[in-house]
Amino acid sequence: MSNLTIRQISLALILSAFVAAPTINLAQAAGSDTPSPPPASDTKSQPKDKKKGERKSSIEDPAFLQGYRTAYATIYEQNDYAAAIPQLKALGQDDRADVANLIGYSYRKLGNYELASVWYERALKADPDHVRTWQYYGLWQVEQGNREQAKHHLAKIEALTGRDSAEYQSLASALTNGRTSY
Repeated sequence: MSNLTIRQISLALILSAFVAAPTINLAQAAGSDTPSPPPASDTKSQPKDKKKGERKSSIEDPAFLQGYRTAYATIYEQNDYAAAIPQLKALGQDDRADVANLIGYSYRKLGNYELASVWYERALKADPDHVRTWQYYGLWQVEQGNREQAKHHLAKIEALTGRDSAEYQSLASALTNGRTSY
């Protein structure tokens, strides 16, 4: 075999390993302070860069990232849900799953279950595979006594991330003991 043939076979094997490997969206699975990229079909949140003519995602925008991280800290470090809602809305990206989910979460923590549901639905409309929204909305279902709906959310999380994910474990635990920690 020639060196060229060996290189081509090696490259083909490496590429096939990447194609076959499962993909994990760490921002959704870990609930980080960095929002996940919008779904491929989401062009609303990708304004045109007028200088270069290419689309730029808002997660590349330093002002958006800083505002998102500030709101994230307001929620998870300061537990100030009322202050986080206007911070998130001020980002101008409340049709993004990450942002809408955190708005829903904040409303749920404030006890406004009706508005929380509206925002969770908005997040799932933006990204039907947004794992953290399925988790939080499932916890909302548990808090409302809707165990069958919560089980549906749990099944969706399992299909997206498996049973070992933190989101699955959190909702499964809430279904078992009736208490939510998020």
